[in-house]
This record gives sequence, C-alpha cells and structure tokens, in this order.
Amino acid sequence: MYPETQWRAVLVPDGGQRAVSSDYFRSEQHLRAEGVTHSLIVEDGGGRALRVPLIVRAIEGTHYRDAVSPYGFPGAELNGLSEVPVDAIDWRGTELVSIFLRDRIGGPYCFAGGRLRTEVCLIDPKLPVKFRSDHGADIRRNARRGYISSVVPVKDSTQEQREALKSIYRQTMARNQAGERYYFSDAWFEEVFTCPFAWLVTTRAPEGAVASSALVVLSDGLLHNFIGGTADAYLVHSPAKNEFPVMVELAEKLEASVHLGGGVRPGDGIERFKRGFANAMSQFYTHDLICDPEAYAQLSQGRASEDFFPAYRAPRS
Repeated sequence: MYPETQWRAVLVPDGGQRAVSSDYFRSEQHLRAEGVTHSLIVEDGGGRALRVPLIVRAIEGTHYRDAVSPYGFPGAELNGLSEVPVDAIDWRGTELVSIFLRDRIGGPYCFAGGRLRTEVCLIDPKLPVKFRSDHGADIRRNARRGYISSVVPVKDSTQEQREALKSIYRQTMARNQAGERYYFSDAWFEEVFTCPFAWLVTTRAPEGAVASSALVVLSDGLLHNFIGGTADAYLVHSPAKNEFPVMVELAEKLEASVHLGGGVRPGDGIERFKRGFANAMSQFYTHDLICDPEAYAQLSQGRASEDFFPAYRAPRS
C-alpha cells in the first residue's frame, strides 16, 4: 500500500494533545482521565502522520520505558492513513521497548497485522432490530412493573444520576470480581462527566430509585455501551435490558450503531447475552509493537508468553 514510504516514529510529551479528536476515546476528557502522557507521531515523510495517544511507563528495575494506549478503543487519529506496515517504521526515535495499542472497532486500523482479540456485537439501527424473545419479554415486563429508562447528555446529568452510576458500576465490578484496573477513581469520573461525546442512560425502579445505569459514548461512528451495571437490589428483574431500546433510539439520531462488546472468552455467557440484542458483528484488534527488539528479548528472557504482551510484564507463575 505504501511501497516507497520511509516511516519514522517520534514520541511527544504533550499529554496526548496531538491525538485529540471529536471522538470520545481520543477526547481531551478521556485522555486526561486515563492519564495519557504522550502522543506517538508516525510520519510518512510526505507531511502526513498517524497520531496515537499513549501512556508511557517506566519498566521497574530498569532504565527502560514502554507504553500502552488508554483504556477503550482509541486507535489513532488517522489523517487519511491506515494499515501502516509496522516493519517499515523506524522506531528508534521513541526510545521505547514496546507499545501495546488498542485499535478502534471495525477499522480502519492504524497499523497492519493486528491481533484479533474478539468478535463484538453491534446493533445497527439501519437493519431490522429484533431482540431475543426472552430479552423482549423481560423489557415489556419491566415496563409494566413501572421501570422507566431515560437518556441525557452526561454533562447535563444531575449529581444524583452521576453518583448512582459510580455506585452501581462499582457494585457490578465487585460482583464480577473485576481487576483493580476497572475500579475508576472519582477524579476519572469527574473528567468523563464533562465530555460532550457521552450520555448517561438511567433506569429507575417503580419507587424512583436508580436500578441500573450506563455511560454510552460516541467514538469513530459507534455509540459504545462503555461502562455501567445494575444495583444489587434489582438484579432479579434485569433492569439494564430496558436501556437497550433507549440506546438504539439515540444511536439512530446520531447515525451510529450501538457497540455492545463481546465476551471474556468466545461463546461464553456474556457473549450469548449480547448476541441476543445484536443484529451485526464486528472485530476488536490490538497491536503488539516491539520498538527495541534487543531490549525486548533481554527483558523477556525466561518470561515467554504467547498470550501476554509485553512478555516481560506477564505475571510470574
């Protein structure tokens, strides 16, 4: 695709500002919330460049550093480029050992040769939308019980709605025994609550308490069901199901599809649940970039892991 191109990568300590766009996962608010430190600039020598937000980290016990993209599906600000061949890039200017990069859902992808992580479920409002029969029955039953779902731009939400999202999300992470990475701080939420590309979907129980809540965000043409959950007290009624029709209606207005994500493992219960709402599928790719092969091999000695990147950060058995 780029036969004569001489690619060069440089790292700029700008807090990711050069990669900012009008997409949630590259918004100023999300990059600040995630603690992004740098922009990776990959130049083609002709005035065009990919711009990737990164979190640069020290590699403990060494003088080396590596980097990881922020949580979510940030990919890169493409500027008309895509599928850049990794082997054709001069990485020396980054002074990094490796980069783990999460790409956007469904492409266009920033680098060629990514690793397929999972199939993900979509609801495309342009196609017939039909939920699985048990999902539909639960939604109708909840409506009869008096559950009501609504959506509001997150920057216009009330303090009660915001606190409910935080509490319900944390309850859900505790129930699922999620890793520490998924417990976002109050400061993280305060940044996100000011983003113009995010909405809060709230389902209230008949007596008015918030039963479930979701933060949905617009990025790269998709409305992502990003984070959320259900309060312990209302699990039996599955009120979060009533949020899906609201998301579809919002996505239709935004001319986007709803991205529901996939399972932890292919075909697991989470994936089967989401497939019951989906009418389309897509893919999530990541990129395992080795910038300094010699240092990477040295650090990874005795720590080889096909499933973990970078290998030198794999948990010791």
